[in-house]
Amino acid sequence: MEKTDVLILGAGAAGMFCAIEAGRRGRRVLVLDRARAPGEKIRISGGGRCNFTNLGIAPERFLSRNPRFALSALKRFTQWDFIARIDAAGIAWHEKVLGQLFCDGPATQIVDMLVRQMREAGVELRLGVEPGEIRRLAQGFEVDTPAGAVRAASVVVATGGKSIPKMGATGYAYRVAESFGLPVVETRPGLVPLTFAAQELERLKALAGLAVPARVSAGGTSFDEALLFTHRGLSGPAILQASSYWREGMPLLVNLAPGGDPGPALRAARSEQPRSAARTVLARHLPERLARHLETVAGIEGPIGAQSNATLDRLAGLLRGWELRPVGTEGYRTAEVTLGGVDTDHLDARTMEARAVPGLHFVGEAVDVTGWLGGYNFQWAWSSGWAAGQAV
Repeated sequence: MEKTDVLILGAGAAGMFCAIEAGRRGRRVLVLDRARAPGEKIRISGGGRCNFTNLGIAPERFLSRNPRFALSALKRFTQWDFIARIDAAGIAWHEKVLGQLFCDGPATQIVDMLVRQMREAGVELRLGVEPGEIRRLAQGFEVDTPAGAVRAASVVVATGGKSIPKMGATGYAYRVAESFGLPVVETRPGLVPLTFAAQELERLKALAGLAVPARVSAGGTSFDEALLFTHRGLSGPAILQASSYWREGMPLLVNLAPGGDPGPALRAARSEQPRSAARTVLARHLPERLARHLETVAGIEGPIGAQSNATLDRLAGLLRGWELRPVGTEGYRTAEVTLGGVDTDHLDARTMEARAVPGLHFVGEAVDVTGWLGGYNFQWAWSSGWAAGQAV
């Protein structure tokens, strides 16, 4: 029977970071992962450059039933702490937009750093190993693997959520939690493109491929970033952000004039260029295909000089609050993260340990903590992994 101090299930960002911290404390650490390579989500993130953290980390930028749960870990291991690790490893980086930090070179630099630091800390990494049932013993735990059971004083579940199943994502962490009587907050795809019904897609098909800056609002929260029309619906950073707040049946509001009321400009155009079509006026600020579509949606016919105040007000209102109704999302197949997860009311915020099951910890995406797009979820992985690594 193989024995170790700490058994970590999952060699992603949170699992590897936890392993490094525990190993540096002198613990015997074994990391198992069913994948053939560690850190696959790190490798593909940020277009292969890894958006590894964000300068604007704040608790209100994380979704959870208990938004304050993440505060302890995020304050004790901050974005600045991880930046220091990156700098010490000689990995060059840059700020892109909105505080998002990316590697100058390939994301594999971060994977290589984590693997190297695990090795230096005496951590053993085994890949291609599917973890099975976890049993609680009088002292510690026993975990089934294809090569036989492993006993450990502490177990850290870092297997992530359900997003991107083609990369091996499963609901294993949730099954483990439920097997120990820990509630799981309902899970759903997050940071994911939204889809339309066939009838709406038919109306919008001419816009596929267009990207425009916009303010997109869902569930009372707004994001000012790019919006992309696709053959299935909507994508782009603003949509991915809003998707975490959107629910089926809820409208999505798109503001194409977030800088102010376009009404006065439309009335001025009526006086200054009365023979122009409304789409011509709109095309000064919007792609021509979108200008044509909005003219149709507003029901405008004839030159702008022939339009009443009420008609121009209707067009201005459409520009500031175009209501669209998605019917769903593209699902876990393309979702960057999984919303929901192990209920934080049953975890210790300082150690990530299950209150009712001493020695069992959950970190990263498995927990009901989900960040905004832009490096927030990686910082949660580093911070939660660090917190557990100090305790196991």
